[in-house]
Amino acid sequence: MINVLRHNVRQVAVSKKPAPGPLIGYARVSTQGQDLAQQRATLRGVGCDRVFEEKVSGAKRDRPQLERLLDHLRAGDVVAVTRLDRLARSTRDLLEIAERIKDAGAGLRSIAEPWADTTTPAGRMILTVFAGIADFERSLIVERTSAGRIAAKARGIRFGPHPSLGAEQIEHARQLIQQVGKPVAEVAKLLGVHRSTLYRALDNPPPHHAEPTS
Repeated sequence: MINVLRHNVRQVAVSKKPAPGPLIGYARVSTQGQDLAQQRATLRGVGCDRVFEEKVSGAKRDRPQLERLLDHLRAGDVVAVTRLDRLARSTRDLLEIAERIKDAGAGLRSIAEPWADTTTPAGRMILTVFAGIADFERSLIVERTSAGRIAAKARGIRFGPHPSLGAEQIEHARQLIQQVGKPVAEVAKLLGVHRSTLYRALDNPPPHHAEPTS
């Protein structure tokens, strides 16, 4: 993690600071019954000549007005929000949006969280630290998931889709074919599977099967 942070800090140190320019506001409420008036007034009060507004849950990825705002950005613009949770659903979402804003040569500023201002070195540094932490958390999740799968496989647990036929069904099918003398096609129809599926099951009976744990 330390190396990730050092790398990101170096990037911040050499990146060009977005020149403060026109403030463009973004306001969002989660339901149609909520009012945007307070956010709108706050954003107008800090100098936003234009405010993109929408009534949509932050849990939804499809936020048309946010997309319009991001497409509208020009170098030097500054996106202003009353609070960061009006803009992003999560830390990861915030970092992705902040990256798109940076790629446009624009800045990001939160009125309620003064530290979240990418037009200042301190604000860019804090978001860089957030990015490093997010990368570190992702690497830990990947490492734990990989270790868990390896340990599970060593215990004979099989991952992926459940087999079409269970061990008892396969054994019953084997008895019908070998002892009763029923054709494979007839037994397969009885079990509701294709004949080739039954052939594979008879050749490779399923081991113990379990869902991966988180």
